[in-house]
Amino acid sequence: FTSTRDISLVVQKMAEGVAGGSGGSGSVQGAAGGEEVNRSFDGFDEDEDREDNMGEMGGEGGRRRIFSKELRCMLYGYGDDRNPYTETVDFLEDLVMEFITEMTHKCMEIGRPGRVQVEDIIFLVRKQPRMYARVRELLTMNEELKKARKAFDEVKYVQGGK
Repeated sequence: FTSTRDISLVVQKMAEGVAGGSGGSGSVQGAAGGEEVNRSFDGFDEDEDREDNMGEMGGEGGRRRIFSKELRCMLYGYGDDRNPYTETVDFLEDLVMEFITEMTHKCMEIGRPGRVQVEDIIFLVRKQPRMYARVRELLTMNEELKKARKAFDEVKYVQGGK
């Protein structure tokens, strides 16, 4: 659990969980009757998607907006307009970035100074049941994915060697 990739995955997924979960895709039947509700997020402005992917600088101080697309999708999933106010998205992104920064700084102060390790994140969230459960779930899922990739690569290697 000590690779930088594992840590960045955990921190990113924690931020998503704190911001309200993750969006889904596909279509689901509406609760009000037989109407089909489209849950895919393909309808968002393509221009905004391109701007987000290019890493355009936005907001005050020229801050880079990393989670804009995801936050817009989450807001829509929780009942906001398909294109929420930019100020709302920027505000939520500031909160997410502040949370990630504070958690990273706290992690760097405990354990091995100057390094962020998964165990430090677990230690920090141990008294917050929802966050702790989400971190454990993500770590378990990450381990299962690693095992599945390894098994797949071994099968692929064995088949290729014949």
